[in-house]
Parts: sequence; structure tokens; C-alpha cells
Amino acid sequence: MTESSNKQLLLIEDDEVFAQVLSRSLAAKTIDVTVCYSVEEAKQRHQTLQLDYIILDLFLGDDSGLSILPELRERHPNTSILVLTGYASIATTVQAVKLGADNYLPKPATAKQILQALSQQSLDSTKVPEAEPISVDRLEWEHIQAVLAQHEGNVSATARALGMHRRTLQRKLAKKPSQK
Repeated sequence: MTESSNKQLLLIEDDEVFAQVLSRSLAAKTIDVTVCYSVEEAKQRHQTLQLDYIILDLFLGDDSGLSILPELRERHPNTSILVLTGYASIATTVQAVKLGADNYLPKPATAKQILQALSQQSLDSTKVPEAEPISVDRLEWEHIQAVLAQHEGNVSATARALGMHRRTLQRKLAKKPSQK
């Protein structure tokens, strides 16, 4: 087996089509990609890898990608970790950074955007964005995401905590929030 001079990346993503497309795009940029489709698979495989980058999906089926984040950070302290999600919120961004993520990016994201995010040292917590009032819909989305994170991505437990029917919560989660 020959040593590769390419960067090594672990992609933990449950969407197989997205994982394949992203893997091909990154491979074209001389990055060797190992794909895991679940938290359990990632727990087994990351231990034996020497990694430059990790991309972690926030929601992996019924699991929260954040559940493995502290383990990844401990085993790979100098690796750039990017949390990538279709359900971006301030609450999950803060939680991801506290657990060891270097950066956080909402989907959809291009390979170029992902590489830029991976190459940044970390989110600059000293930069405070200008305050803009957010919409009630966005505020509701943020609150739901915070409660969902507290319940480690468990939709049923989150629905009970919010006092709403599970299907109602699932419909709200399926909608894209407004950006303001």
C-alpha cells in the first residue's frame, strides 16, 4: 500500500446521493474521501484513520451528528471539523462549536464553499453580527432547533417538550425557515 500525499477527509453523511456527489467533487480536488453513512459506522471507522478534515451532517437518520462530535474532536484534535446541515439554526451552530466543530455550513453548499469552510481556522466568536430583527417564523424555527438539540435530535421527545403533536413538528421541520 502506498502512502498518499492527498488530504484525508471523513464524510459522515446519511444522504447517499449527496455523499457520492460531494466525494467525487472533492476527489477531483485531490482529497481522499472516506464515507460513513451513520454514527455507528463513523464510530467504528474514524479510530483507524489519520484525518485532515471531517464533514459531519447534523442529522443522520434518527441520530444527531453532534452526538459523535466530542469523540471526533478528542481523537482528531488538529483536524478541521465542519458541521454541514440542511437545518441550520443559531442554537445548533452554538452547540456544534461548543462540542468542537471548527465551522458550520448550511446545505446546499458547493464543494468550493465546503473547502473554504474547512480551510478557515474556526468561527470568529469575536465578530458580532449587526443586530437585525428576525421574523416570528425564524424565531419559532430557532426555538424548535434548540429544543431538538436538547433532545439529541429525537423528534418525539421534542414534540412532547414543545407540547405539540409529533406530525405537526415534523411538518415544521420539513419547511425551510426564512433567512430573517
